[in-house]
Amino acid sequence: MSAEQLAVFVQSLPGLQGGVPVFRGTRVPVQSLFDHLEAGESIEDFLEGFCTVKREQVIGLLEVLRKEALTTVV
Repeated sequence: MSAEQLAVFVQSLPGLQGGVPVFRGTRVPVQSLFDHLEAGESIEDFLEGFCTVKREQVIGLLEVLRKEALTTVV
């Protein structure tokens, strides 16, 4: 996975949320998405709670991570 692919959807800046990875253009930590999904909530539920995150950002991030998972050889 290239940093450029992730950087389209995620950013990490020392002055923004203490450097925690957030969805680009927002203050919403990426970890929040995974916490919601692990709790059984849908992407739609997540988006309702975090209106600054766009559906395209969530789907794009998941697609990048899916490609990485499917092409990684252990």
